[in-house]
Amino acid sequence: MQPVRRTSLIAQVTEQLRAEIRSSRWPIGSRIPTEPELTELTGTGRNTVREAVQALVHAGVLERRQGSGTYVIAASEVGGTLAKYFADAEERDVLELRQALDVTAAALAARRRDDSDIVNLERLLEERNQEWSTQNSPAVEADVALHRAIVVASHNAVYLEFYDSLLPTIEQVIRARTLKSDDAYDMEHKDLVQAVIDGDSDRAAQAARCFLGSLIAEYPDAR
Repeated sequence: MQPVRRTSLIAQVTEQLRAEIRSSRWPIGSRIPTEPELTELTGTGRNTVREAVQALVHAGVLERRQGSGTYVIAASEVGGTLAKYFADAEERDVLELRQALDVTAAALAARRRDDSDIVNLERLLEERNQEWSTQNSPAVEADVALHRAIVVASHNAVYLEFYDSLLPTIEQVIRARTLKSDDAYDMEHKDLVQAVIDGDSDRAAQAARCFLGSLIAEYPDAR
């Protein structure tokens, strides 16, 4: 019976880790606690913790990075599967998909944002523009966090989970683009956020459409 109890314990710890991710206490892109920390938090052995983490790595929810730690890359197994699929996508294809997603998200956010969303968007916009102005390394993360916050403000859980599955690829595309151009698009981001805050869904959608459309137009084979 011992192997059965051990498997059950691993399953319980795995579910605890999933719960932290689903609740956004460990958001997409964040580093989870180390194995010794997880051992203390769960009150289980290090081997149990290691196997639980590995189960979520296999599921595509977590990713081990040599010398850095283990990071959340998806909110669920479905998201992990999608993330793996998107990982090898062409930059233009990702931008075209992102345009469709961000335009709708902006319109929904403008209609549904609440006071906490507004405070969050204002803070993230300021952080994003400040990082880009100083060309700090966290600038891409700040940019991604702002766009994700707009999807959060849409208050559509399914939309957010799908968008989260695309986030690692979005970040990858943004990083690749920054090597080719230093355009910050500060005003475009300001217009987008202000339209959401003002509750103007048409203007928010148009701002997202124009901003991403200009990025897509940079590709020579764009139509």
